[in-house]
Amino acid sequence: MASIDLNADLGENTPDRLVGDDAAMLEIVTSANVSCGFHAGSPEGIRGTLAAAVERGVVIGAHPGYRDYENFGRIDVEIDPATLQAHVEYQLGALAGLAAAVGGSAAYVKPHGALYNTIARDERQAAAVVAAVRAVDPRLVVLGLAGGVVLDLAERAGLAVAAEAFADRAYLADGRLVPRAQEGAVLHDPTAVAERMLRLADEGVIRAIDGTDVRVEAQSICVHGDSAGSVAMAAETRRMLQAAGVVVAPFAGRTA
Repeated sequence: MASIDLNADLGENTPDRLVGDDAAMLEIVTSANVSCGFHAGSPEGIRGTLAAAVERGVVIGAHPGYRDYENFGRIDVEIDPATLQAHVEYQLGALAGLAAAVGGSAAYVKPHGALYNTIARDERQAAAVVAAVRAVDPRLVVLGLAGGVVLDLAERAGLAVAAEAFADRAYLADGRLVPRAQEGAVLHDPTAVAERMLRLADEGVIRAIDGTDVRVEAQSICVHGDSAGSVAMAAETRRMLQAAGVVVAPFAGRTA
């Protein structure tokens, strides 16, 4: 692979819940998935992260989630498709407004947490998210789990798509992520994480939690901004990729 993107989930801090170091991550990543406020973050904090991304030339992505601040958007939510579509449209609109206020714009959409995992397998919720993107801005690229249902539906709906792999998450043999409640689901060792992503870039495979190799075709790598040691993992991943001759560059191009 000649080129791959490196992204992180950002804009999720509030004074009473600090989860990541946005300033440090924006010096490393090429794309920023910025919270839209439902699962985390505040308008002023999100705006600050967007301004910093614009200043550093980092591509902006909208990061909508379930309306579930208490659980950080990581609990499955039963929601009818029409309501989900409206919730995603609302979040995309809010993010677009704040981005425009600081001289930027979103280039892609990456749903957050439980919503992200659900639309990788659930056609009803995936279709609602796709409909929301088409309604608000069909130029937005849909970023999702490699092999996920939402990418197929989005592509069939005429939207551009990109597939993602996770540096700091363990995989099941079928290509899904190991549930966070399971031991070993979240990875923290910078060297081990970087080596996994270098193998992804070189061979297109990731070692699953059972020891088998999973084929993953991805244009972007995510390091969760709220993971312990996230900055070190992102920095080592970028360093190791570039040392091996892999170009670290955005998969989508609109920053303003």
